[in-house]
Amino acid sequence: MEIEVFCGKRIKSGGPYWNVLKGRKDGRVSKASETINLPAPTFNVSQLIQNFSKRGLGVKDMVTLSGGHTLGFSHCSSFEARLRNFSSLHDTDPSMNTEFAQGLRKTCPKPKKDPNAGQFLDSTASVFDNDYYKRLMVGKGVFGSDQALYGDYRTRWIVEALAKDQSLFFKEFTASMLKLGNVGVLENGEVRLNCRVVN
Repeated sequence: MEIEVFCGKRIKSGGPYWNVLKGRKDGRVSKASETINLPAPTFNVSQLIQNFSKRGLGVKDMVTLSGGHTLGFSHCSSFEARLRNFSSLHDTDPSMNTEFAQGLRKTCPKPKKDPNAGQFLDSTASVFDNDYYKRLMVGKGVFGSDQALYGDYRTRWIVEALAKDQSLFFKEFTASMLKLGNVGVLENGEVRLNCRVVN
């Protein structure tokens, strides 16, 4: 992905690119506690829609921005509830591909052996592409919230469209990232003279 950041530097790693608007006000402090508003990996589609709509982002934005998981990795703790004792009827989440679930159970054994164990969110984790959506269509979404996008009629058609057409994914991702860039702009923030440090 090639991005022009507001400090004028370009980062290039393949995939879509867009110009980030200059002059955005950033905060002076970064707190881990502020990530509490991020959607949980256990959310269903209704919860995801509500979470994104609070930020002025629509259903298509939500599905498109979820495609950023093409470069993601997760520790077992974020998805292991889907692998064992999922419900009174199913040991594993029935929306998950059986073979894929068995592989994840080996990666994330009980009791835990490796606290850093986990799974990439798509099979081409070093490449920004639409493989994430293709995997959802065959039950290989790591997070329940990801797999839910293919299981719900409101979002399935978007997953299918983005899985079929990578250039469409890049186009929609760019548009949604530009919208996301305007979410939560701080009134009392500052335009940094140097990206890496507060003024």
